[in-house]
Amino acid sequence: MTSLRSVAPTLPSPHRLRRQRSGGSLALALALAHAVPANADAARFELVGPDLAVTVTRGTQTLPLSQVPSLAEGDKVDIAAVPGQNQGAHLMVVSAFLRGATNPPPREWMGVARTWKDKPRDKALSLTVPKGARQMVVLIVPDTNGAEGTLVDAVRGKPGEFVRASQDLNQVSLDHARLEAFMAGIRGDGEAHPDQLRRLAPVLAKSLSIKLNEDCLSKVVEQQASCLLDDRDTLVLSDVHTNSLTDTLTGAPTQLAFTLSATQQGGAGVYSPYIGVIRDLARVFGAFSNPQFNYLPTLSVLHGETTSLRLNTAPSFTKPKSVMVMAMPAIGADSPPQLRGSTTGPLCARGGDMVLPVEGAPLVFATGYAHAMMARTTLPDGKTVDIALHPRADRGGYLLPGADLPKGPGAVALHLHGRWGFDAYDGPDFTIQWPDGGGWTRGAGASGPLVSGRDNEVLLDGASPGCVEDVSLRVGNGPARSVTWRAVDAGKLAVTVPLAEGETGDVRLEIRQQGLDGSATVNLRARAESSRIDGVDVRAGEGEALVTGQRLEQVVSVSVGTLEFKPDGLTREGRIDRLHLAATGDARAGDAGTAVKAVVKLDDGRSQTVSLKIGPARPRADIVSRTINAAPVPAGARPLRFAGDDLLPEDGELVFSLRAAPGTAFTPDDAIEVAPAGRQSGLVLSAGKGLMATDAQVVVATLRAGDLPPASYGQLRYRLVKGGQAGAWVPLATLARLPRITGLACDGNGSQPCTLTGRNLFLLDAVAADDAFNRAATVQPGFTGSSLRVPRAVDGTLHLRLRDAPGAKVTLPAG
Repeated sequence: MTSLRSVAPTLPSPHRLRRQRSGGSLALALALAHAVPANADAARFELVGPDLAVTVTRGTQTLPLSQVPSLAEGDKVDIAAVPGQNQGAHLMVVSAFLRGATNPPPREWMGVARTWKDKPRDKALSLTVPKGARQMVVLIVPDTNGAEGTLVDAVRGKPGEFVRASQDLNQVSLDHARLEAFMAGIRGDGEAHPDQLRRLAPVLAKSLSIKLNEDCLSKVVEQQASCLLDDRDTLVLSDVHTNSLTDTLTGAPTQLAFTLSATQQGGAGVYSPYIGVIRDLARVFGAFSNPQFNYLPTLSVLHGETTSLRLNTAPSFTKPKSVMVMAMPAIGADSPPQLRGSTTGPLCARGGDMVLPVEGAPLVFATGYAHAMMARTTLPDGKTVDIALHPRADRGGYLLPGADLPKGPGAVALHLHGRWGFDAYDGPDFTIQWPDGGGWTRGAGASGPLVSGRDNEVLLDGASPGCVEDVSLRVGNGPARSVTWRAVDAGKLAVTVPLAEGETGDVRLEIRQQGLDGSATVNLRARAESSRIDGVDVRAGEGEALVTGQRLEQVVSVSVGTLEFKPDGLTREGRIDRLHLAATGDARAGDAGTAVKAVVKLDDGRSQTVSLKIGPARPRADIVSRTINAAPVPAGARPLRFAGDDLLPEDGELVFSLRAAPGTAFTPDDAIEVAPAGRQSGLVLSAGKGLMATDAQVVVATLRAGDLPPASYGQLRYRLVKGGQAGAWVPLATLARLPRITGLACDGNGSQPCTLTGRNLFLLDAVAADDAFNRAATVQPGFTGSSLRVPRAVDGTLHLRLRDAPGAKVTLPAG
């Protein structure tokens, strides 16, 4: 009888399967018998079955089954028992090619070998894959009278059940191989060097597309490996089943879940209904069970030319005898998984072995399907060299012996290639560099300053970006801090410069390469993010401009030809700034429709140029006349005298008349808006509310200074609002707050100064004896006293300069 022992080796696995069953990917693990045991431990594939030697020949090339992901029509398949197994029972091997679930195979597609016979033609199978075949199964059964006929009838009677079994068992072996490869890595390096497990486990998991429980890596070093390997109670994949996945897999780490590769056999990234497959196939094989035979599924563990079978139930050599079911690779065209590099940019060679990192095809690490893998490079003399590679799941790629890598001038290009089964297999390209102590410069076309308030990506040109070990940032004289970077290609390095905290000024990048002392520096400068200019609006015949955008507080001027505008009030509407500007001097914009360029200058010296066309003139009304009516002098106060009609006291009244622009007329809906300079809204005068029309061309407006918005003073402007459109602002008068002077006392002879008393004297800027202010007493801003020492009047009059209207002529009689 075959001896039984527990399974421990690292297992390769088959590749791409053809599925005819709907409803997702197939099983990762099977626990099948005539009846599924109630005890979970009995369902694990821990029992060793017989070993078979299986090779496949295509054309002139012969490969062991472990390197064959799929069969093709015309392939020669040789199956024999491995000698030296000390097999006590005579085992018969029956092969069957299948051609679909609904098409029974002809009898000539069945083959039989009796492994205990002496003649090679009797003890082994030499088969040719027939045209039209799609699957192949191998049945192994103790020698029994009538067994051959019974098995042939079973396969031909219900071919669909064996098609299903072939597909599922192939899938199981694939996933089992990946799991075993992971566990072998943990048992090996993880247990030999437990302090490295925190680094090793994620690399293994990524290489083999396995999800691990991060909690295991947070445990103390001595407990990490056992956490990953020994906990068999639950598994992420068993959340939809009543059984745990580890009930069916040998030594499965319960903290792992599988992310299947995006290939047909790999499940297209969809988890398999593991336990459902177990129970389904239990029913399938149960249908064939009879007093003579029952059917046991097996997992194929591939080592070179040897296929070792693993069982989850001990086979029976008495009635009912066990028929062990072994799946062969699917028959048909195969599409290898796409192997890609897991890093971008060049790699660095520092001497010794190096790893070419790859991802996207976990089967290259868990099976022998990808074999004879090489890295090809072209030497300067044009000759090509192939360097043998070795897959290392624990390193995340293929190991390249450093001694075999030719070092050329500059970078070396490598192309990964080999065989996938019988076919050529191409992988990614890599660029290898060596450390270089050269300098770095900012990439061409990107010489401007960095922008404060956000992260900036800076492209640097230099040698060997793949060998950069660290990039540090210094702002001004501050401390160095590491920043992120990536090698873009063989000559460019992308560095992320974080300036989210609003840092500005000098910025220095320090680049250090592997194995070299010192660092190279790149000096940069950071500035606040410049204004965003959405548009510039200039109207014909006007001395105003409007700029819209964001961060417009940085704008210091806008020039349109010889016309210069200065900021005259900034407002914000949501996230949009509206900057109003007024022309300096008496110049006005040109004719409507004229194409011009506006140069917007910012406070840090930068400028932006905007192309525009001068827009049509807005509504306009011109002043005809104006009269200021002062309020009566308060009791106890001394009267002030004003020259001209421009100064409006804070308690006075301004009456002014306006004439409509040529070709236009006033309507009852028109309004006049008055506001202090710098404000974009103010007091609106309309018909019946301060505005009266004398005819269609002239209106008279009455403005009471007290009706203006609070804190109004200084220059007042007006504009015509017609049909909902506001015209340009036009100077109207100067609103001044006045001090209340109650006394002026002059003692002694004419050489002594006088004393001025009153309230709100801080509204005075200066007091002088003449209108040239040659001998003036200056009043400091914020003065809170009630008396001032002022010059004695020369001509019987003191001259006052108001803080709100420094250009107005205001006098105080001295008598």
